Amino acid sequence: MKLSSRTKIVGALGLAGLVLVTLIMSPMLMTGFPSFLGGELPDCEDITQQDEQASENATADIPADYLALYQKFGKKIGVQWTILAAVGKRETDHGRSTLPGVQSGTNYAGAAGPMQFLVSTWGGAKRIPIPSKFNGYASDGDDDGWADIYNPADAILGAAKMLKRNGAPENVRRSLFVYNRAWWYVDQVEEIARKYAADGQVKVPPQADASCDDPVIAAAPSDVVGRILAYALDQRGKPYLWGGTGPDAFDCSGIIYMAYRSVGLSIPRTTFGQWPFGVKVPDGQEQPGDLVFFDAGPGTAPDNPGHVGMVVSKGKMIEARCRLCGPIKVTSYRGRDAIVGFTRPLENATVKDQLAKIKSSL
Repeated sequence: MKLSSRTKIVGALGLAGLVLVTLIMSPMLMTGFPSFLGGELPDCEDITQQDEQASENATADIPADYLALYQKFGKKIGVQWTILAAVGKRETDHGRSTLPGVQSGTNYAGAAGPMQFLVSTWGGAKRIPIPSKFNGYASDGDDDGWADIYNPADAILGAAKMLKRNGAPENVRRSLFVYNRAWWYVDQVEEIARKYAADGQVKVPPQADASCDDPVIAAAPSDVVGRILAYALDQRGKPYLWGGTGPDAFDCSGIIYMAYRSVGLSIPRTTFGQWPFGVKVPDGQEQPGDLVFFDAGPGTAPDNPGHVGMVVSKGKMIEARCRLCGPIKVTSYRGRDAIVGFTRPLENATVKDQLAKIKSSL
């Protein structure tokens, strides 16, 4: 079997073993990280081909106002606009269908509007004032203060959010299956999306490609951080499980706990314990291996964050977000709401003692 370059890197790190662990003790390595801050890494950013050119098929088939909305909200939310448009085509022919539930009422399954949301999935009512508290994807795409299930702007924005939460842009097929639980539906939507793209492809962001892991690991500020990142990245694609610490599923703090444990370091198990444990890092000075915290989840607050991810490169983190948010993946933390702050567990005195003991045992 031919080994990938990433496998070789991880293998080399493993062979180096604890001998290279002592590199983490170097102040120079902990304070300087030119590759991360200087932009020397290849472009593995969270681009989702939002600027994918529309094919002649797309411009001929999609009404101009709908095409603009698909492209606008695909880019805003971070999903392929071609997939978003293909859903609109498959569901209601971009709102042109005259079947029940498209312009008014609901269809036989209880779905309504151009993107065919179940009223319960939308938020419990067809028209919801914004802002207000509701459990669903109701969105105000035209900023008129209402989330109207029949309004194309509102419905397309809501559909983009639903696709994003369930795996897009990385795992498009999973996100489509959640949208309509039939694999023939997934196949049909992907086929339409390919026809809408000028190059005939449904592209995924480079960060979904394991080849982007190689430079991230190689550019880590130390061997220890490189091996922590390698472990975390290897869990990508696995499902979220509350309380999970692997090997098959993890929760947000569980994947971080096990990544540090994989190199012989012990940190707190839960988000609530991890937040006060690491040394606080100013925004903009975070490095790979650091943790980024969010005021998200039940019982959380700005001084008691309930969600955490691990920084893997500039602006990017790996996270296990929630059961309905799709698999473990690399996402952007820039632009995310409710960021509380960053910490560096490797600067905790207890972890430094652990590293010192490892060094003395060599």
